[in-house]
Amino acid sequence: MQLLTGELRASIPRLYSQEHVRLDERIVHAKFFFPAGNWTWFVTEGEEEDRDYRMFGFVIGFEEEWGYFSLNELESISAHGWTVERDIHFEPGKFADVIESFRKERGL
Repeated sequence: MQLLTGELRASIPRLYSQEHVRLDERIVHAKFFFPAGNWTWFVTEGEEEDRDYRMFGFVIGFEEEWGYFSLNELESISAHGWTVERDIHFEPGKFADVIESFRKERGL
């Protein structure tokens, strides 16, 4: 599966373009997850950078935090044949709504 299609790249705002928007009001445009673990990435911004695609968003892993990650990083994650996937059923929405729905689905 292609993690980041051209159409999806075109829909994601450039890095730093939402700095004036409160974090809970930012639009999440894509969701990636690692099925062999409890890692999830919610993308709010991104752009091409040095033959890679750098993204900013909310990451749930060992901790929950806002930060930067890249397409190359996501594509390099692998364990026992499992790789990072894009949630093809994900609908963009405000971060506050997206994370609330995610936590309800997980029983958190």
